[in-house]
Amino acid sequence: TSKMANNNPAHIVLTNVRLSYTHLDKPYSNNGGEPKYSATILVPKTDPANKQKIDAAIRAATARMREKKGNSFPETPKTSVHDGDGVRPSDGQPFGDECKGCWVFTASSKTQPDCRDQYKQPLLDGSELYSGVWAHVGVTFFGYDSGSNKGIGVALDTVMKARDGEPLGGMRASADDDFADIPTTVAAPETAAAGSSTITGYDPNTFAPIYG
Repeated sequence: TSKMANNNPAHIVLTNVRLSYTHLDKPYSNNGGEPKYSATILVPKTDPANKQKIDAAIRAATARMREKKGNSFPETPKTSVHDGDGVRPSDGQPFGDECKGCWVFTASSKTQPDCRDQYKQPLLDGSELYSGVWAHVGVTFFGYDSGSNKGIGVALDTVMKARDGEPLGGMRASADDDFADIPTTVAAPETAAAGSSTITGYDPNTFAPIYG
């Protein structure tokens, strides 16, 4: 059975992109705003086809808004797609090293995106889509107009894991690694006394075991 393809020109599928700041298993509230599922998408510049798709989707979303709003919606609106080799518009600081050589944007959704594993099966373990993983994503560009704030946003619709990548920050530390160089201050009972492992009593002052 074949499904009808999505014919929305503002909806595109970007292949072999990297995910960062992933919130795909539960919604996340940024600065007290409405909780949303989201991910930052890092699109390598080495594949120009992805950028062509992005530009075409932005044009489609802009045209749709200008049909509704007329000239009150700008012909070249601000978008959330930024150059990872430049600076962040929020604070003028350079993007992180992981953004170098990439186009960068954040996509979000009020409802949980349809997430799949490498075999296109529903992804049951949300930790598989960690910050640093490579994926294919389906996103829809859309116009917004709230008076003085006009532009093009990005909705996150679907995510498919492509392959594992080097995790980006925020990974839980391993206790084995953290404490590997710290000597244990209490010897294990079986090695406390040479040649003997039978406890015959306890020291009344220190409560340490006495071996017979």
